Amino acid sequence: MGRSNRFRRDLSASFIVFLVALPLCLGIAIASGAPPERGLITGIIGGILAGRLAGSPLSVSGPAAGLTTLVFELISRHGLAALGPIVLLAGALQVLGGIARIGAYVRMIPAAIVEGMLAAIGLILVASQLHVMLDTAPAAGFLPNARHFPGMIANGNYVALGIGLFTIAAMLGWERLRPAVLREIPGALLAVAVATAAAALLGLHIARIALPGSFAGAVSLMRPAQLSELASPGLLAAAVSVALIASVESLLSAAAVDRMLPRRKTDYSQELIAQGFGNMACGLTGALPMTGVIVRSAANVHAGARTRMSAVLHGVWLLALVVLAPGLLRLVPTASLAGLLVVVGARLANLHHVRALVRDGARTMSVYATTLGVILCTNLLTGVLAGLALYIALRSLPSLIRRTI
Repeated sequence: MGRSNRFRRDLSASFIVFLVALPLCLGIAIASGAPPERGLITGIIGGILAGRLAGSPLSVSGPAAGLTTLVFELISRHGLAALGPIVLLAGALQVLGGIARIGAYVRMIPAAIVEGMLAAIGLILVASQLHVMLDTAPAAGFLPNARHFPGMIANGNYVALGIGLFTIAAMLGWERLRPAVLREIPGALLAVAVATAAAALLGLHIARIALPGSFAGAVSLMRPAQLSELASPGLLAAAVSVALIASVESLLSAAAVDRMLPRRKTDYSQELIAQGFGNMACGLTGALPMTGVIVRSAANVHAGARTRMSAVLHGVWLLALVVLAPGLLRLVPTASLAGLLVVVGARLANLHHVRALVRDGARTMSVYATTLGVILCTNLLTGVLAGLALYIALRSLPSLIRRTI
């Protein structure tokens, strides 16, 4: 295939990825407890910087649903200003990990732990976004949100709830019924666009996205004095958590892209380095952390992309929109984005994967259930460590019994 033809395919694919990424960047930022523009900045950096350096041929990076729970916890505990130093250090750890070529080892984390982590994130995301669909503020953690939900229903904005439910119905309906000629139009974007138009035309009194007056105002450059905050053990542990979970999600996404493109393989160490430099840039600009994300990566592959240029260009289109037409984004109801993320969260808690784990036996399910339960009751890092400890104990127990006998 000639160079000009490759560029045309990449250009076409980049628009598709841009349309998929736009509502997710906004919604994930809001779900993380951060201003929506921070998600757009992460999408821009993920496209332009991480896309250029990526070790995965067609992987796309940006803000990820898998990090919403952790970021929400960090912002609730340490404040939004602490996010920059945490993400900067997490990125540096990823770069060092890539240089040390530990990418392959990260991918060796047992499937039961990964699936338990994703299912817990999905359930936490659903619980929090049901509050946002009612135009009320979510709490930090699954249990508080589940406990307070009946009260939120009694006091919530039912008009906003209607917009959120309409978004869910429109997204799922379009994905099932769309005609073949329009298959490239993402259901998420269409649903949010229609919900936004309906809310504007009807003059509905619901919360909408709040953006600063200019893109320059959206960037919060980290001050050198903030680096001293990393001496805190709490922030150091937070950075390790972000680095670990972002690395696992990125490398799992890259592995999924490899399965779609059997003739093109990822350099996992280079992918980790690319994610690290991207997160360092996100930390310096006060943006959300990034990972390689499977939804956007799959859209890139299916749209016919041929090189990394498609990922880079999707970041360029995000930047152009933020600079040239921020007014359009201010019309989007937050309840509509919450509806989109309820669907994303439900899909993270994948029942098909649970059935596969059940077939693997009681030990596998016990690791899955422990990881899931501990995360829901405490936090991500504690849950992952609890699942890993149980996995090691179950693997070591038979040989220990044999030695005792």
